[in-house]
Amino acid sequence: MSDITKNVLLWTLAILLTIGMAIYQRTTGPTWPVSGEVTIDNNSVGFKLLRSHGGEGGAPVSVVVKDKSVKGTVTYKRYKSFDTLTTVTMKRNGDTLLMKLPHQPPAGKVEYTVVLRKGNKAYKLNNEPVVLRFKGAVPPGILVPHIFFMFFSMLFGMRVLLELFTGGNKSLFYAKIITVCVFIGGLILGPIVQKYAFGAYWTGWPLGHDMTDNKTLFMFIFWVIAWWRLKKNPVNKVWPLIAVIVMFAVYLVPHSTMGSEIDYTKQPVKTEYLKP
Repeated sequence: MSDITKNVLLWTLAILLTIGMAIYQRTTGPTWPVSGEVTIDNNSVGFKLLRSHGGEGGAPVSVVVKDKSVKGTVTYKRYKSFDTLTTVTMKRNGDTLLMKLPHQPPAGKVEYTVVLRKGNKAYKLNNEPVVLRFKGAVPPGILVPHIFFMFFSMLFGMRVLLELFTGGNKSLFYAKIITVCVFIGGLILGPIVQKYAFGAYWTGWPLGHDMTDNKTLFMFIFWVIAWWRLKKNPVNKVWPLIAVIVMFAVYLVPHSTMGSEIDYTKQPVKTEYLKP
């Protein structure tokens, strides 16, 4: 096998593995919608309940139900609050039942349950309340580069792993790229994204417990060490391997775990505030 063919195969494998890991991290996180289906009179009704909402306005809760005799209600309150539950009837717009959860400040959360009814029968879409977090709108000019740099840090990390197992000699070069990508994407653009979305540049250690901030810093430190050790010894395999393991452990933690959150238990109970 020629070097070119080998390189193409390794990069193809690295890309496929990176995409798989990115999908896993995203779809297992606390912001991925809760989806499923219920059967009403032998008709399947699919649904997708949002767990994240950015920008102004209320968060939509919608279910497509063609049967006009089916009605729906949404019961909700602010998450981790002493508020009493509020139940609102969903409005029909054609084939869609819709309501909007009242807007909250960035990092504010609302928990809600959706029930469909036909005649005397009730169909609960979610047994456990879905928790939705509100966030501010992040400009694409900030968000897209942030995602770009973080994705490529993961891609080159996967390439380092393959390099270590195939006897390659480019670990130093790749480690430098990863360190720069994590620094720009995670420690520069990341806090800016955080500021737009949740009103604070940094909520990780030592200011808070935000898992995303903490794991980014942790990963960066290990790649700095790996880069430094490789500069001293380009054939060193221990520190690149440690850095890769740390990186993969970090990315296996679902996205937005233990993210910013308003503690409503420390605020007065409000009822009118929650009226849609």
